[in-house]
Amino acid sequence: MYEGEWKRGKASGKGKFSWPSGATYEGEFKSGRMEGTGTFIGSDGDTYRGSWSADRKHGYGQKRYANGDFYDGTWKRNVQDGNGRYVWKNGNEYVGEWKNGLMSGHGVLIWANGNRYEGQWENGVPKGNGVFSLLDGSSHTGEWSKEMKIQQHNGSCDLGDAKEKLQSNGAVETESLTAAFRKRSSVDAARGSSTERNFPRICIWESDGEAGDITCDILDNVEASMLYRDGFRQFRRSPCCVTNDAKKPGQIISKGHKNYELMLNLQQGIRYSVGKHASIQRELRPSDFDPKEKFWTRFPPEGSKVTPPHQSVDFRWKDYCPLVFRRLRDLFRVDPADYMVAICGNDTLRELSSPGKSGSSFYLTQDDRFMIKTVKKSEVKVLIRMLPSYYEHVCRYENSLVTKFFGVHCVKPIGGPKTRFIVMGNLFCSEYRIHRRFDLKGSSHGRTTDKPAEEIDETTTLKDLDLNFVFRLQQSWFQELIKQINRDCEFLEAERIMDYSLLVGLHFRDENRYDKMGLSPFLLRSGYKDSYQNEKFMRGCRFLEAELQDMDRVLAGQKPLIRLGANMPARAERMARRSDFDQYTPGGTSHLIPSRSGEICEVVLYFGIIDILQDYDISKKLEHAYKSLQVDPISISAVDPKLYSKRFRDFIGRIFIEDR
Repeated sequence: MYEGEWKRGKASGKGKFSWPSGATYEGEFKSGRMEGTGTFIGSDGDTYRGSWSADRKHGYGQKRYANGDFYDGTWKRNVQDGNGRYVWKNGNEYVGEWKNGLMSGHGVLIWANGNRYEGQWENGVPKGNGVFSLLDGSSHTGEWSKEMKIQQHNGSCDLGDAKEKLQSNGAVETESLTAAFRKRSSVDAARGSSTERNFPRICIWESDGEAGDITCDILDNVEASMLYRDGFRQFRRSPCCVTNDAKKPGQIISKGHKNYELMLNLQQGIRYSVGKHASIQRELRPSDFDPKEKFWTRFPPEGSKVTPPHQSVDFRWKDYCPLVFRRLRDLFRVDPADYMVAICGNDTLRELSSPGKSGSSFYLTQDDRFMIKTVKKSEVKVLIRMLPSYYEHVCRYENSLVTKFFGVHCVKPIGGPKTRFIVMGNLFCSEYRIHRRFDLKGSSHGRTTDKPAEEIDETTTLKDLDLNFVFRLQQSWFQELIKQINRDCEFLEAERIMDYSLLVGLHFRDENRYDKMGLSPFLLRSGYKDSYQNEKFMRGCRFLEAELQDMDRVLAGQKPLIRLGANMPARAERMARRSDFDQYTPGGTSHLIPSRSGEICEVVLYFGIIDILQDYDISKKLEHAYKSLQVDPISISAVDPKLYSKRFRDFIGRIFIEDR
C-alpha cells in the first residue's frame, strides 16, 4: 500500500510504501521507483537508511542488521562499493575499501581487543602488502601472494586451502522493487522464502612452529564471536618485525580532553564527506569552485536519514567545495580508504603545541600522514578565493612545493561556536627521524627562537637567525628546486599572498648503519674521503645508488622514494653565525659566514612552502607601517607580496647551493 505524493499517476515526491510481510519504505520516490533518500525496514528487522537509485541502495547509506551488525559507507546497486565501515556485534570492525560487496582495496580489520591487520584486500581476502599489529606493540609484516601465501623475510608461509572469501554483501531484499510495486509482494520474498544472509565473515590468523607458518581460517560471524572474542590468537614465536618507534610528539586526544568532542565531530563529518562524494564521477565544473558551494549537514546523536547515530553532541557540519577537494586528493595520490582510516579509524588524533603566533591548533593523525589545522574565517576565504588558480597550479606542476590541501570544513555544535579547519599533508611524514626543523622566511626581525639553548630539542621549530647550515644539492636537484621555487613564488605573488615560509626538516645520517635510501655503509667510510676527487666520486656514487633504487620502485609501479622536497640526499655545511650586534643587509643571509672547521654532514632533507593563506590585507599594511618606524623595513616579514617574493627567492638561492 502506498501513501504519499503522486505525479502523472506514479508515486513521485515523498511517500511511504508497506508490503504485506510488514516491510516498509519511507522516503523519496520518482516515477514509481524509490529514488533519492529514504529508510527501508525489512520484515526481519534489517534497517537501511540512505540513498536510493532505481529501487536499489546506491550512494551513501547506513544499514543496521537484525543480528546487531552495522555498515556505514557507500553502496552501488544494492551492495557495498567504495569506502565504508562494517562493525560486527562483537566489536570487531573493518574500515576501508569495498567492491561488489567484498572487502577489496586498502583496509584495516580491527579486533575488539585492539589487535589489527592493515593491508591490501582483493575479493574479500588479504592480497599484497599487509601488517599484523599486536596489542603488545609488536608487528608482523609480509606480502600476500596469489597462492594465499604471505612472503616474509624468512621464507614463505602457506595459508592452506582457505578458498572462501570474506563476504559482506548482506541481505539483498529485492532485485527489482519495480516488480514489487506491480505485484504488491514482499520485498523479502523477492528471492524466495529463504532469504540470503551472507553476513561478513572474519579471517583468523595463527602462527605455528619454528618456521612461523601463518594459517588462515575463514570463520562465520557466529563462530568468530564465540571463539575469538579477544581477537586473533597470539603468535607463538617472536614476531618477525617488532616496532619500537620513538615517542611521537603531541598529546593524545582521549576522553576527558577539552577537544575530545570536537575530534569526534570531525571524524564523523569526514567519514560522511568521503563516503557521500566517492560515487560521483564527473569532470569538475566552474560552479564546483564557487565560494557558495558549501553544504551544511546536521548530525543529531540519534542519527537522521543521511547521518548515522553517534556518541557525541548534536552538531552541524559544513563542507566547502567538496568535489574539488576530492579531485585534489586523487591528484595528490591520496587513497580514499587511507584517508578515512588515518583520520576516522580507531586511532585517536594527537594535538600539537602551536609553533606560531596565529593561535591555531594543530592535530596529527597517528600515522603522521595528515595534519589538521584550525583556521580563521579570513583564511578560509583566501583559500576558497584562490582555489581555481591553486588547482590549476598543482595540476600543471607535479613537484610544486606549496602546501597540499585535502579538505576545508567547519564544525558547529548546536549552541556553540564554529570551528573551521583545513586538512593538509604533513611534510615530515617520514620513516626517518627529523633531528632539526626550521621555519624560514628570508627576513631577520624577530626571526629567532625564544627558547634557551638547553631546551631546544627535535620538536623545536627554529627560525632564520637560528639557521647555521648551507645545503649542498646535486646539480639536477638544485636546478629543479630553483625552477620550482620561482614558479611557486610567481603563483603566490599573483594571488597577493605573503608571510609564507619554507619549512625544512633535517635527518642527520647515521654512518654506522645504512638506511632505506639504499646508501651502503661502504660509501660512508671516512677512508674514502682523503682527496677532493675521491670525495666527489663517492658523492656521485651515493646519488646514483639512491636514484637507481628509485628507478626500481618506479618500474615496480611504486611511488619514487626521492622527490623534490622529500627524502632528498644532501650535504649540510655547518656555518657560524655573526654577532647579534652586526647589521643585517638586504638578502637575509648575512648572518651566516663559513665556519673554520668546514664540517659537512650527510643529511636527508624534507621541505615545502607553508602558511600560504595570508594575503596583504589592511592589517598587514598597518603592521608594515608601524614596524618600519622601529626597524629596517627590509628586515620585517610584513611587506608587499612582490618584494616578499623576491626576498624569499634570493634567500633560497643562498641557503641551497649546487654541490660541485
